[in-house]
Amino acid sequence: MANYNLTKLTNRVLVHVGGDEASAFLQGLLTCDIAHLKIGEATFGALLSPQGKILFDFFVVVSTNGIILDVEKSMAEDLMRRLMFYRLRAKIDIEPMDERTSVFAIWGKGEKPPLADGLIVTDPRLADMGMRAYIRKAPDDIIAKTMDDWHAHRIALGMPEGGFDYAFGSAFPHDCLMDQFKGVDFSKGCYVGQEVVSRMQHRGTARKRVVQVSSETALPAQGTEILSNGKSCGEITSVSGSNGLAMIRIDRVEGDGAERTALAGSAPVTLKIQPWCKFDWPQSKV
Repeated sequence: MANYNLTKLTNRVLVHVGGDEASAFLQGLLTCDIAHLKIGEATFGALLSPQGKILFDFFVVVSTNGIILDVEKSMAEDLMRRLMFYRLRAKIDIEPMDERTSVFAIWGKGEKPPLADGLIVTDPRLADMGMRAYIRKAPDDIIAKTMDDWHAHRIALGMPEGGFDYAFGSAFPHDCLMDQFKGVDFSKGCYVGQEVVSRMQHRGTARKRVVQVSSETALPAQGTEILSNGKSCGEITSVSGSNGLAMIRIDRVEGDGAERTALAGSAPVTLKIQPWCKFDWPQSKV
């Protein structure tokens, strides 16, 4: 297990949804398909506004006594209130989990490490992201890393995170690549905001995307405007040294090839679509 890195994600908490109708209730609300999940499996999804904007995103984990939502700490109470709003007469319980159970990110090489207690799942978004562990105490034989180390890991892989790379309530799933890592299931039944998201998918109208940004020196701070040929095309959203992520209007980025040059403030930067994404830069207009 020495090849593993581990970080306690202090910005994440757990919400428990239990009861006989918990799975069916969430299946009708969320962007992801949870009907096929078995105990010990996870997926990633969101609860949208009727206009298709992400209100909350989270990991959905099936446990032996219900469903666990791994959510941004600052959003947990609002999420529970929103779920209660939709509950109506459904036979479910919605409550915060015991605070002694924490969220850990584990990444590195090898199989799932054995744990004395709790639950460990593979990150469903991207295999290289690693695993999520829901445990009370970190194993003694895994090297503990900082939150900065964790963010450097996800930024290097080009994985967006809510609250950093997009604001809740203002971004569509396509903006933050949820259509690329199966955070949206386009073949499941109805869910809140489905009509807008499905229309964007079938018409191919997604133009705002989180992409990778890099520089030969340290990147400017989060929020720095990015210019392509003198015109604004987006801004930096996450930074780790000379690597970062940016929310970009990809149809406003000029140039040819897989990598595009731009300016972040006055600093030259390179923009690149993540290698695991299936979309490309729009063709230049003639």
